[in-house]
Amino acid sequence: MKWTDLDENWCPVARTLSLVGDRWTLLILRDCFLGMSKFDEFATSTGATRHIVSDRLKRLVEAEILEKVAYSERPKRFEYKLTDKGNEFGPALMTFRDWGKKHLPVRRPTHA
Repeated sequence: MKWTDLDENWCPVARTLSLVGDRWTLLILRDCFLGMSKFDEFATSTGATRHIVSDRLKRLVEAEILEKVAYSERPKRFEYKLTDKGNEFGPALMTFRDWGKKHLPVRRPTHA
C-alpha cells in the first residue's frame, strides 16, 4: 500500500500520516518551527536530497500547511512559511519531541 492510498481512509490518523508520515516531511516541519524557511536550509538540516526536499515542500504547500512566498525576483527565490493550519501541527510535533527525549535519549559513550 502506498502512502497516498491512505489519504481517503476512514481513520484520521491514517489520513494525517498520508501527508506528514515520513521522516523528511516531519523534519522539514520541525525546521519551520525552529525558524528556517529556505530550501537550502531544509536540505542542509535534514540531509535529504534536493529532489526529496522539493517534493515534500510542494506537498506541504498544496495541503496549505506551508505558504510559498517570493523573497527575491532576480533570481526568483522563495521561502516557506507556516500557515495557521501548519501552526496547528506544533503541539503534535512537540509531543514527538518530548516522547523522543524521554524514551530515546541520546546515548553517549562512557569514557574509561
